[in-house]
Amino acid sequence: MHLMDAASPHDRPELLVLRALKLGDLLVAVPAVHGIRRAFPDHRLILAVPQWLAPIADLIGGVDSLLPTPGLNDPLPLAPGRVDVAVNMHGDGSESRSIITALGARLSISHDPPGPEWAHGIHERERWVRLVRAYGVAADADDLAIEVPVVAPRVPGATIVHVGAFYGSRQWPVERFARVAAALAGGGHDVCFTGSGKERERALRVAELAGLPDAAVLAGRLTLDEFAAEVAAARLVISADTGAAHLASAYGISSVVLFGPAPPEEWGPPRSGPHIVLTDASRRLGETFSETPDPAILAVTVDEVLAAARSLSRVE
Repeated sequence: MHLMDAASPHDRPELLVLRALKLGDLLVAVPAVHGIRRAFPDHRLILAVPQWLAPIADLIGGVDSLLPTPGLNDPLPLAPGRVDVAVNMHGDGSESRSIITALGARLSISHDPPGPEWAHGIHERERWVRLVRAYGVAADADDLAIEVPVVAPRVPGATIVHVGAFYGSRQWPVERFARVAAALAGGGHDVCFTGSGKERERALRVAELAGLPDAAVLAGRLTLDEFAAEVAAARLVISADTGAAHLASAYGISSVVLFGPAPPEEWGPPRSGPHIVLTDASRRLGETFSETPDPAILAVTVDEVLAAARSLSRVE
């Protein structure tokens, strides 16, 4: 896959999928993208996503190029009529609608008529599968697997404790992560800590409290494809509702996922997989952009996480 040359039309008809969001958002759209790829085999498939997601876009399979799209502030740099099929997998807002409309595609697949009405309370994987099905595209919400990166994992078979989350509403306390890590390390797990560069200090603090060395902290030291490789080779992933959890779902890796403001019924892992969701919906405030952890995730205890981890890993 390569970055799209917006100035040079291709000799194949072009199909563009708009999803200018984050890692987890891209991964829940994978089943619909797989369906689109099969339905339009002769088209050049372009993903309009943030450029930093290129390593993951390359693992979806069938994606020909990436059009760097950091957000919806500007129109896409494509002449009207160049794109043959345009798919709005971004959302239902006026900004994404305007961007798709401006492409002047022969076929636009969106929640505008004749497409389906936007449905509330359904799983995000099902949302986008439902959209493309309305246009005759066969797609399966469980078709979420992506390819494994060619890069080797640094710690094969690790138990990954992903300490970060984009919003404070999803951040489980460092002291609790540390107690979980210490207990699992004591039980024979090779624990490592992941997160973004901005979350490295948080990860180092967790490692310190857990009595584990700084060398166990991979946060801020992995490229995105290296992170995916680490998850794909993991024994177990423990994470809040973040991209790490969605990668575990994509690779069928056992995971314990802690939910705060978002309902797992809409964003959770497949029920058929080796995944356990922990939350307390009765306490959920649902304020995604809050700087403080949602009561639903704070209600999850260390003992609950350890019980779930041990049931998945079969190690006492």
